[in-house]
Amino acid sequence: MSDSAPGTSDSGTSERGTSESPDTGGALRGRWRETLLAARGGTDRGPDPDPYADALLARWAEPQRRYHTTAHLTQVLDRVDTLAGHASDPDLVRLAVWFHDAVYRPDRSENEERSAALAERALPEAGVPDAATAEVARLVRLTVTHDPAAGDTNGEVLCDADLAILAAAPKEYAAYAAQVREEYGFVPDDAFREGRSAVLRQLLELPRLFRTPHGAAEWEPRARQNLTTELELLTH
Repeated sequence: MSDSAPGTSDSGTSERGTSESPDTGGALRGRWRETLLAARGGTDRGPDPDPYADALLARWAEPQRRYHTTAHLTQVLDRVDTLAGHASDPDLVRLAVWFHDAVYRPDRSENEERSAALAERALPEAGVPDAATAEVARLVRLTVTHDPAAGDTNGEVLCDADLAILAAAPKEYAAYAAQVREEYGFVPDDAFREGRSAVLRQLLELPRLFRTPHGAAEWEPRARQNLTTELELLTH
C-alpha cells in the first residue's frame, strides 16, 4: 500500500500506475468498505476504510501489471460472490482477494508472502480482529499452491475464484494468456514456453482443478480444454 496509510508501506513495490478508471475505483471502494465493515463485526467505529482502499487500488494499478490488475481483482470478487454460499466466512475470503496479489512483481518469487505480510500489518490497524486477520493471511498464502485441504471451504472458494479465468471463453482465455506473456516480457521466448508449458502440465495432472461443487460442475471441463489448447500451441 502507499505510505499515506500508516503501517502499510512496502519497500518492494514499484511506482504507481494510472490504469484504474474512476467508475471502477468507485465501485471497488464501495465493495471494500462493505467487506471491511463486515469483518469488523458490522461496526463503523474504527479508521476510515477509504484510505486503505485507495492504497490497495494504487497497488493493483501498478505499471508492471497486465493481467493482475483491477480487472482481475473485480473478476475474482465476482467469482467469490458466485461461490459465497460454500464458504464458512465469505467476507474474509473477499478480504483475502483484495490482498492476494497486492504485492506483485513478476520477477520475484515471494509475492504471496509479501502480500500476506501486508495484510497482517494493515488489517489490525484498519480495525479487523486478530483471528480474522490471521485467516486472511492464511488464505493469501494458500494461493502459492492453490491446494486447500479437504474441508477448508474458505480456501476452496478463494482458490476456485482465482483460477476461474482458466474456464473463460476461448477469446477471453487467449487474452489472459497474452497478458501473462506481457507480464513476463523480460523472459526470452524459449524459456517462457518451457516454463509456461511446465505450469500447464502440472495443472492438467491435478485430479481436480476446482474444489467447490459449482467450480467442479461448471468450470472444470472448459478449463481443461483451454489448458490443453494453450499447451498444444506452446509445444507445436
